[in-house]
Amino acid sequence: MVISNRVARADPRSTEDAGASGGLAVAVREALSETAGLWFGWSGQLSEAPALHGPEIQPGGYRVATVDLTPADHRGYYNGYANEALWPVLHSAPHLMHHDADRYTAYRSVNRQFVDRLLPLLHPDDMIWIHDYHLLPAAEELRRRGMRNPIGFFLHTPFPAADAFAALPEHRALVEGLAHADLIGFQTASDLRAFQDYIRWEAGGSVSMDGRMEAFGRHFRASVFPISIDPAAFALTAERNADSDYCLKLARGTGRGALMLGVDRLDYTKGLPHRMLAYERLLEAAPDLRRRMAFVQIASQSRSKLPEYVAIRRELEEISGRINGRFSEPDWTPLRYINRGIPRETLAGVLRMARMAVVTPLHDGMNLVAKEYVAAQNPEDPGVLMLSRFAGAAQELDAALIVNPLDHDETARRMHQGLTMSLEERRERWEAMMAVLSANDVSRWWRSFVRALADAANPTAQPPTGRLLRRDHPRLAAEGSAVAKREGFVRETGAATSGRAHDGLLMRASGDA
Repeated sequence: MVISNRVARADPRSTEDAGASGGLAVAVREALSETAGLWFGWSGQLSEAPALHGPEIQPGGYRVATVDLTPADHRGYYNGYANEALWPVLHSAPHLMHHDADRYTAYRSVNRQFVDRLLPLLHPDDMIWIHDYHLLPAAEELRRRGMRNPIGFFLHTPFPAADAFAALPEHRALVEGLAHADLIGFQTASDLRAFQDYIRWEAGGSVSMDGRMEAFGRHFRASVFPISIDPAAFALTAERNADSDYCLKLARGTGRGALMLGVDRLDYTKGLPHRMLAYERLLEAAPDLRRRMAFVQIASQSRSKLPEYVAIRRELEEISGRINGRFSEPDWTPLRYINRGIPRETLAGVLRMARMAVVTPLHDGMNLVAKEYVAAQNPEDPGVLMLSRFAGAAQELDAALIVNPLDHDETARRMHQGLTMSLEERRERWEAMMAVLSANDVSRWWRSFVRALADAANPTAQPPTGRLLRRDHPRLAAEGSAVAKREGFVRETGAATSGRAHDGLLMRASGDA
């Protein structure tokens, strides 16, 4: 049972995830396609009389159930508290927080509504997996209603330093709500350490070496589970779409020189102004590269009515206009700024044709665009990944060109290095990163989390017979032993490295799958 703010439909032609990488949507959808699970969340619809929709079977084989929100609840819960208070604080920007007690009330109210609508859909043997910062209180609300099922929570964003998170007036209540989960998952070891510091110094709790924690009178575990993709499937999608009409038009528009590419949601955490300013430095310092390359920035709109997002869009338009005004020639435009998303299948082809991907967020939980770019490459002629040291992906893909996006001169030098890199070095770096992705794919991610949740919920028992894996899935028998052999990959100090490797399947299906 997966619970998140939004539910993604199984439509690869949708632009909903494009540009954002759809970190939660893409990974959870691919995980659920192997299961008979249910995905529950907001329908995306506003109504004065909210209704429950579903469950409905999706093409991927999983089911979805959704609930509407009232316009007032949406303003307070989503636009308000989640995105104007929690989002900036979680991305280490508490100075951008807009706090309002009424918004927090709406945030708690929507979490209660989600849980109340979910209860009739739950079975006693369901494992419950809650996703992301929109639903920090959900585990507590489930426990208050008597739910004793295993509950896991995964945070897709970074977790900031303890004193930064404490900038939220409700920080203790939020973490106390999290403590009702059996297992809390983070993207990186840095996020886990920050959370451990919070438990010790702000909550007055204790942290054990094996990931066990005690705080607010509760015992729970926290561990690291780096989210990932299906690299083989994405590589195939990229190859099939490399000659799409969109890609051919983009190639003509860039003069058939080397393509530098950025793909992001329009968000102040993505470092887009710094990226463009670094590119301007490159054009100033390396006039020989002009006309031999072009930079395309795809920045799909998100939360477009919030003041910070209006401001950053205006800033990007000003910077891109200045760069093109300074360096454009009659038959060459150095920078194309595209302010809309593209379908994920098309995006895969665009990633494959790019000589360099510039992924330079100021803070990011993981950033799956980086992983998708690596997977999309032609093994015979791969491109170069430039990656911010502040993206979670940098802790895995260390063969990328790692930069500090706030240092424009360094970033410009690395851009030059990537554009002039030899084929031999490009292949060597790509092979190292692809090996990481192949070993640590999305199946590994969710299976590792489920294994750790089963252990955290009942550390002395074998995994419960749940409704998690479809009994008719052809990969089940082969996957069981393979998962146990691969268990050592997770870079963590918590439950998933406890050394317990269950025989056979993670979760054997029983009941009405």
